[in-house]
Amino acid sequence: MKKVLLKQLMETSFSLASSRRNTPFLLSSQRGNLGFSYGLNWALAGKGVIVKDKAFQNLTSSELQQKGATIVASLSGLPLLVRGSVRGGILDISKGHYTKLLKQVTTHLSSISNVFVQDGAIGSSSECDAKVRVISDNPSAMLKFSSILLKTPTRAVSHDSCPLTVYVATSISVGVMDAVAFGAQGSNGFITADIERSSLILCGQAFADTNGIKEALTALSGPIICARGGLLLSGRLLVLADSVILLFAPEDTIQSCANVLVSADAGVILSSQGIAPLFQTGNSGGPDTFKLPAAVVFASSDCSGIIPSVAKLSPGQAAYHFLAGYQNGKFVPAYCKFPFIDLLDLAKAFLSKLKDHRIPSFLVNVKKRETSVTGKDLQALAQSTLSENIPPFEPEGGNLQEKYKTFLDSKFQEIPQEFSF
Repeated sequence: MKKVLLKQLMETSFSLASSRRNTPFLLSSQRGNLGFSYGLNWALAGKGVIVKDKAFQNLTSSELQQKGATIVASLSGLPLLVRGSVRGGILDISKGHYTKLLKQVTTHLSSISNVFVQDGAIGSSSECDAKVRVISDNPSAMLKFSSILLKTPTRAVSHDSCPLTVYVATSISVGVMDAVAFGAQGSNGFITADIERSSLILCGQAFADTNGIKEALTALSGPIICARGGLLLSGRLLVLADSVILLFAPEDTIQSCANVLVSADAGVILSSQGIAPLFQTGNSGGPDTFKLPAAVVFASSDCSGIIPSVAKLSPGQAAYHFLAGYQNGKFVPAYCKFPFIDLLDLAKAFLSKLKDHRIPSFLVNVKKRETSVTGKDLQALAQSTLSENIPPFEPEGGNLQEKYKTFLDSKFQEIPQEFSF
């Protein structure tokens, strides 16, 4: 099959080259913008897409609009199917089903006159990010991805050992969509990913589902980021003057102060080089990577009075409270909504980062009797952790500690002795 694809590509390239014999020499990036690049065509052939006429690479927003791109209305809740290492809550797709769908999508992309290619990255650390290449039949989809992915040199994507590949087929036949999607819920399209292949497929209008795209890209990039020494954490960044605070909090609490966060999206990469959001933040003037946090803050919700307003944690306590994610009778392990990460391994790695970089950690209580600490009050509480005078967490009385132990023992095996309440 590969020999046939390469033969077709060589014939296409020869034909195009013949038609351009009298055309002045152009740099590779210029040729890509004009729709022809030998290197790009070969790379796309390696992903199963044979360029029929032109492939436009990394066009600017204005260039995409000249090609017909428009800003489409946002969608949400489209079906998301993932095969690979995931836990409950996400629909699965078999290997055979995904292989068949991928073949149909690449055949579709090879049948249209023009394809569009957009390169980017998840995370901005050159050592711990995940490179992404998007191949689409629609310039509007490229406009959407250019607002999600972080910028990265095209050469970095081409030379990356494990780039993610996203196939966007907006005009694929309805029959293909009906065979995969789930009734009326999938009538506008669907998103499906294969973690083992590092590939993602979007059909129909699925490119308009920003949250679905980010969730799928996070699932795909997680193993790559972790393998490169980064920690993918479900936290947010709060920047106060020259200090960066890594904040973990429940969704209803965090949204109340979204306007002071670097990004409302849950997800950062912590590495020895610093900490960075996964996707574009919307602040074009802000940095993509920040220095290591001056503090880590775990927002817990406790009406019993056992957890004080603010207290300092040892690294072992920080790992324990991070793993539990206690929220007033319920537990959200690692405050995490990422379904592909081993949370106990993540807590162990997080403990190592805290110790290696001597990052102080704090526990704050966002519940005062019947009221919740939100907005500016939460910001002030987090800011107070930058003080040198925060007392250590020394709980007394109550059965909260036993609740922690019962839950964690039921969910995880062999919790390290260093982890403590």
